[in-house]
Amino acid sequence: MTSLPAETPGGSLRVDAERNRQRIVAAAREVFAESGLEVPIEDVAKRAGVGVGTLYRRFPERADLIAAAFEEKMAAYSEAARQALADPDPWHAFCVHLETICGMQAGDRGFTTVLTMTFPTAKQFEAARDEAFHAFSTVVDRAKAAGRLRPDFVTQDIPMFLMANAGVLTATGDAAPDTWRRFVGYLIQACAAPAALPLADPPAPRQMYRAMVRATWQQRERRTKTRPAP
Repeated sequence: MTSLPAETPGGSLRVDAERNRQRIVAAAREVFAESGLEVPIEDVAKRAGVGVGTLYRRFPERADLIAAAFEEKMAAYSEAARQALADPDPWHAFCVHLETICGMQAGDRGFTTVLTMTFPTAKQFEAARDEAFHAFSTVVDRAKAAGRLRPDFVTQDIPMFLMANAGVLTATGDAAPDTWRRFVGYLIQACAAPAALPLADPPAPRQMYRAMVRATWQQRERRTKTRPAP
């Protein structure tokens, strides 16, 4: 008896292969949330009940697995931006959204890092991020127009805030898990108009994007050094 091909003629995964994929993604969500993105890939495979080789066949690169594991969380991130856009009070929308996304970081160690990375090959994942960015850009413009947000605030400041919050969470997450709330409170006060002092020039959008790409590559390089053979 011949074995079934890895894919059906229509291109969809076999039922058992798709089941394995779902188990791997679910396990990755749990493990990344608990331990962050640096966790050994063997831990994900063990949690999923599959071999490491099976995991790598489904997800050849760690970035592929990360994007799949956080696709739903990124969709929630995008939905939060849409809710902020619907808020009739632009300053309230700005404050609540900043608290919400920083809270999403605090609730999931993996997402803490994902928000400061980029995944060019994960089209749906990046589309949700882009939607969130454009929605929040409109919130920023409205808050400035209302005179509540300092006029020199730029959208590049958001990934910078998230990178800073990621550092706070990494340093205090176990010992003082609510420290991020105080940090975000400081950020909100610093963003309020009228601004007390002018700021240094912001990074250009391209520079901030390069910083996110670099974070992605640093994650990949650290894992490549210790990646076992499939």
